[in-house]
Amino acid sequence: MLNDSSDTLLKSNLANLIHRGKVRDTYAIDEKTLLMVSTDRVSAYDVVMPNAIPGKGAILNQMSIFWFGMTKDIVPNHLINFAMDTENMDLPADVQRRSMIVKKAERIDIECVVRGYITGSALEEYKNSGKIAGVEMPVGMKEGDRFERPIFTPATKAETGHDENISIENMEDMIGGELTHVLERMTLGIYQFAHEYALNKNIIIADTKMEFGFIDGKLSLIDELLTPDSSRFWDKNLYSPGNTQPNYDKQFVRDWLARQGWDREPPAPKLPEDIINKTSIRYREAFDKLTEIDLR
Repeated sequence: MLNDSSDTLLKSNLANLIHRGKVRDTYAIDEKTLLMVSTDRVSAYDVVMPNAIPGKGAILNQMSIFWFGMTKDIVPNHLINFAMDTENMDLPADVQRRSMIVKKAERIDIECVVRGYITGSALEEYKNSGKIAGVEMPVGMKEGDRFERPIFTPATKAETGHDENISIENMEDMIGGELTHVLERMTLGIYQFAHEYALNKNIIIADTKMEFGFIDGKLSLIDELLTPDSSRFWDKNLYSPGNTQPNYDKQFVRDWLARQGWDREPPAPKLPEDIINKTSIRYREAFDKLTEIDLR
């Protein structure tokens, strides 16, 4: 059962740890290969919560593997194999189902965010300035409205503290115009493919973020892809512009935190059991609807 507290991995403990992020623990296998473990840790507003969502890491891992396979002909990615399908991987079972073997990449420190609908921080920015990522938007947009075409809104990637939304001009200053526009094109291409696919599964991908890096000089997708952590998934059949949308992602956690009056700085409040269970159910529903494969 997904929300069974016995199936919880808050932290992995293997040899050769090279990085422990907000959600993922990364280990060196050799000079060119990494083991990436998706734990059950959950973060909101760039702060890790004190308790975990049971089974969440397995969903993130296996959903990313699904999408990497679906999109590999659009943009190359870092995936080598699912740890459960790899021989001679001497890993605990709870780690194995949450892990993938990936190629080591030189990461680009930009989060490539694409938005098909206005919500979240984009809606806040729009209400304050009429702009999103420095670009003027049509007057009168409301929560959940679909953009005429998806928009690219990059953000800086912070190791600690909060990621910050930046303009495309800022991104060009940081990494150069040519690379900026290649990343924009790749991000929009993946989103448009996934959005159309998901609509046929009765899910709207409202927005998502992607990360890229260079692998042997080739620009590639890295980290995770189109998961309930990195995306907003809405119920297509209940979609209602102007209202808060029923979702299959961690917006449920964000909404609960907002009601607590938390200032978005550590330490975060402990999530109640009810919020943990309902979030678990939403993540599993997203996985089942989008992939139609068995969670292992």
